[in-house]
Amino acid sequence: MAIGKKHLCDTQEPTINLTPLIDVVFVVLIAFILVAPLLDRDQVQLASGGNLPSHAPLSMKEASPIQIHVRADNSILICGQKTPQEDLYASLSQLQKRFPLAKPQVFHDKRAHFGTYQALKNSMERAGFEEMDIVLSPA
Repeated sequence: MAIGKKHLCDTQEPTINLTPLIDVVFVVLIAFILVAPLLDRDQVQLASGGNLPSHAPLSMKEASPIQIHVRADNSILICGQKTPQEDLYASLSQLQKRFPLAKPQVFHDKRAHFGTYQALKNSMERAGFEEMDIVLSPA
């Protein structure tokens, strides 16, 4: 028997050290936990429905001088005039100066894109409106 010979059974399998990978995963997880509460979110508070029976129609408050209709094809009508999205801010700024205490009423078709609503909302905020009524019609 030769002393210098190695047998095939004596070879060790290579191992992978997973500790650094697990450490990185934990650091990323902690980063997400810390950053998540700081993310900017829009919060919408819904008014309570009260004790009205579900079949009772709700009456709308007085009509606002600023009525905005978003149609199913994402076209926007401000006070009956078709307005492209690029001109929203200018149109809404003029209306805000003309009716500073008015609360716009937005009639949004449920088939219209949410992005159209978001663009309208952002333009209204930039124009100086602090509140708006969203009028939903039963479908």
